[in-house]
Amino acid sequence: MTSIPFRAAILPVTPLQQNCTLVWCEATKEAAIFDPGGDLDQIETALAEIGANPTKIALTHGHIDHAGGAQELKERLEAKTGRSIPIEGPHVADKFLLDSLAITGPRYGIFDARACTPDRWLAEGETFTIGEVSFDLYHCPGHSPGSIVFVHKTARIALVGDVLFSGSIGRTDLPGGNHADLINAIKTKLLPLGDDIAFICGHGPTSSFGKERQTNPFLTGEMD
Repeated sequence: MTSIPFRAAILPVTPLQQNCTLVWCEATKEAAIFDPGGDLDQIETALAEIGANPTKIALTHGHIDHAGGAQELKERLEAKTGRSIPIEGPHVADKFLLDSLAITGPRYGIFDARACTPDRWLAEGETFTIGEVSFDLYHCPGHSPGSIVFVHKTARIALVGDVLFSGSIGRTDLPGGNHADLINAIKTKLLPLGDDIAFICGHGPTSSFGKERQTNPFLTGEMD
């Protein structure tokens, strides 16, 4: 059985119950906070309880419930630790979403969101590291133009943001969304990675690529 070199904790945040995920390297205890959309006190409390050392903030895409708290959390953690806490991701195609976070927030009941500029934009073919743990990156547009999926191929675990859900897919009626692009990204980039890959998504329960390939009504028949 493959040993998993990291652990994860899922924290639903914001009125939209978005899955902020803490991922930390078992060897170094270095942690990344994925998609801190809000409820920052809850996130900081969880980090303290875990005993993890936050070193990065990661964004799967630029929507308000995923990215609205990133800039403030960066500043809080930097003040607390005295170190730089870079924001990494998503793909630069989501820049327009990150630039408008403070404007779009109140529409979704999020009133303290702030615009942010990542310290590093992510692109397909690159890697994202947390301590001794490395994730491969896949650009999967459709839900948003710049959605990025993080895959640890050895552990067979992915963080997919709002690209794919248990029994559904990301909505494509928001600015920059495209249904055909989303289905193509899932079909050509994610499903071929293997049925056994489990994933953490941006809302709701975890699942696996295999389960979704076989039962997801949006994907049934997309692969033989």
